[in-house]
Amino acid sequence: ALKRSSAKNVTAVIPYFGYARQDRKDAGRVPITAKLVANLITRAGADRVLAMDLHAAQIQGFFDVPVDHLYAAPVLNNHLQSIDLPADDLIVVSPDVGGIKRAVGHGQRLNAPLAIVDKRRVSADTTTSANIIGASVEGKVALMFDDMISTAGSICSAAEVLHNHGAKQIFAAATHGLLVGPAVERLQAAPLSGIIVTDSIPLAQEKNLPNITVLSVASLLGQAIKRIHRNESVSMMFQ
Repeated sequence: ALKRSSAKNVTAVIPYFGYARQDRKDAGRVPITAKLVANLITRAGADRVLAMDLHAAQIQGFFDVPVDHLYAAPVLNNHLQSIDLPADDLIVVSPDVGGIKRAVGHGQRLNAPLAIVDKRRVSADTTTSANIIGASVEGKVALMFDDMISTAGSICSAAEVLHNHGAKQIFAAATHGLLVGPAVERLQAAPLSGIIVTDSIPLAQEKNLPNITVLSVASLLGQAIKRIHRNESVSMMFQ
């Protein structure tokens, strides 16, 4: 409709890019749906795409138009620093090996050591956590970071491991709070002091647990949109 109305440029602002986890063929006869969705958006007339915390950064290459990839890390970190947690007791935790790079970035910003939960995946949505690699979590305030909380299997199993290893408080922070399937029940039963997500996806009232905090990314998106339309660098926002 925008193209037919002679819009000069069309920027698709997609805080949460759906189907992002289907970014590769990891089994026989499995579609790469992330590429299909990228094609649909481009063919519909988008000249540019603005997305936040893609599940896999290489999805940017699925598009034939420029993609600006935003990170909610500043929003999450600023909130955690504002709730007056004991700085000397903080430890940043990656709930899986795939999130190490993300955890390292948060650890540098929060000036905290790093630990990794090593787990063995049983199925797509069920995981069995094994042990902890890195700094000790005993007596620490553990801050787990992930790009999304879907069924909450990974986050909750990692929280159990941290609790069993002596962490005195455990927080889980993620950009996208999908909370599908058994997520709410799992989060209610998990030893989590707090759960932090952003409003990249509207959180239904029945999923808004007492220990969930929803942070706004409106300002972050607004700054990026302003920079795009002023032909300024978006990446400079994160330096």
